[in-house]
Amino acid sequence: MEEGFEEVIGEDGMPLEEIYNAHHAEKIAKNFHEIITEVGEDPLREGLLKTPLRAAVSMQYLTQGYKLNPSAMLRKAIFKEEYSQMVIVKDIELYSLCEHHILPFFGKAHVAYIPDGRVVGLSKIPRVVDAYARRLQIQERLTDQIRDCIQNTLHPLGVAVVIEAQHLCMQMRGVQKQHSITTTSSFTGEFLKNEMTRQEFISLVRGPKH
Repeated sequence: MEEGFEEVIGEDGMPLEEIYNAHHAEKIAKNFHEIITEVGEDPLREGLLKTPLRAAVSMQYLTQGYKLNPSAMLRKAIFKEEYSQMVIVKDIELYSLCEHHILPFFGKAHVAYIPDGRVVGLSKIPRVVDAYARRLQIQERLTDQIRDCIQNTLHPLGVAVVIEAQHLCMQMRGVQKQHSITTTSSFTGEFLKNEMTRQEFISLVRGPKH
């Protein structure tokens, strides 16, 4: 095991076996060590001694979604219920990594569904968002994956997903537009077929204007 592994994973208070793997961290750390050298730094400098391992462990945490099963998460908390109106969970904090530059993008997800005899525990919807966000992603695919998971697992009358995010690959490099926000949306069922239902969702997500 890489020396100092246990110390590093304890830094964020989440030494979870299903997230962290010492063998994989050691291999990833060697690559970060080489990257630090190639950009012109000294990986043996005091401030950088543990950086390769810290970066490796951080990468395992930020990509833990590959080890999670979002559909299984939903199935654990599905209940029979005759409620048939729209259910919305909005302003779900979202953090992901752009697969093109491995830089963060972050923002909020708004998710709604219309039950068809079954509802799901509300905490499971943010967990589904996290499970897909904690991967190398693009926002468009992330939006569709959340939609499809809820639709194919819960089988509601319709699903709506909107994501609003800022991308550091645009803000720190490239065009460097610091205040740009990217919005993506994806719908199924009643949200696609019924304009009034879709507009109701959008108005509830936007909230009252002050």
